[in-house]
Amino acid sequence: MYFRGTWGCNLALSATIGIPQALLYYKYYPLWEGFLKGLGAEVVSSNVTTKRIVNAGTSVAENELCLPVKIFFGHLIELKDKVDALFVPRVISVEQGTYTCPKFLGLPDLARAVDAKLPKILDPTFNTRLGRRHFYEALFDFGKTFTNSKYKIWRAWMTGVAAQKAYQKKLLAGVSPLEALGGDAGAILSTGDLKIGIAGHPYNVHDPYINLNLIKKLKKWGAQVVTEEMILPRVLEHEANKLPKRLFWSYEREVVGAAFHWLQTRTVDGIIYILSFACGQDSLIQVLLETEAKKHEGIPFMSLVIDEHSGEAGLITRVEAFIDMLRWRSLS
Repeated sequence: MYFRGTWGCNLALSATIGIPQALLYYKYYPLWEGFLKGLGAEVVSSNVTTKRIVNAGTSVAENELCLPVKIFFGHLIELKDKVDALFVPRVISVEQGTYTCPKFLGLPDLARAVDAKLPKILDPTFNTRLGRRHFYEALFDFGKTFTNSKYKIWRAWMTGVAAQKAYQKKLLAGVSPLEALGGDAGAILSTGDLKIGIAGHPYNVHDPYINLNLIKKLKKWGAQVVTEEMILPRVLEHEANKLPKRLFWSYEREVVGAAFHWLQTRTVDGIIYILSFACGQDSLIQVLLETEAKKHEGIPFMSLVIDEHSGEAGLITRVEAFIDMLRWRSLS
């Protein structure tokens, strides 16, 4: 990953930096935490999403924004009186030839418009399209916010990289992001007579409030649950390349790669795709996945569209019916 950016003044080594438990928290928190701690900062993450956080975010957000961004705003507000600065990176590109979702490109700007009372926002720009030289320049540029020691900056970055690799190893072994990050003490073992693949962005799949505790419900109903984090990156890339045209959204490629892998290998009994209302990329991916699923008879596919008005009763009814249908098919 590559970032560049400059900040007007240095922070004290003992500064407290807040990281919202939303959006890319589920992908990169160990990297960011390790890097910032290595620079001497104290890192604080917000609590798990609650109704209060959602209400706070939706009250300041434009209606057209998707629920995950509204929730991100709520987490910023949750942290604002607890930290000296907020870490809101501008994630433009994480692999050559691709972009991330437009909301990540402008996230720091959106954050600054949320609340005038927010503390200083640290917004390094992650952009692989700029090349490796820019990465090293920007790495030390951002590190100077905390220290002038290039050695300390590099050592801090490598600490974050090591933490990220260990985290990804746990995810590949079947540990969920919340379990790996220590935020899910009540985790339920994923065992049962059915295996269901949950496709979608990590902030939709692993935030219990957004998806109304879908994963725990599935496990209680006797289903094993697998997610894209349990699939090797090279497998996701291989499967996503089967599309006639390469998707230039990195995270959507991962979603497509996971669903295509499950359909091709027939290693799941059914697939549930969680998407956000008002997300253009999610809507496009939904069409691609539904079209592909029709080519693979025997692997039922269901989409769940989530927004701040989603009700638990309706979700339970749909998912229970999906589970019953899968069990009925296995007996027929």
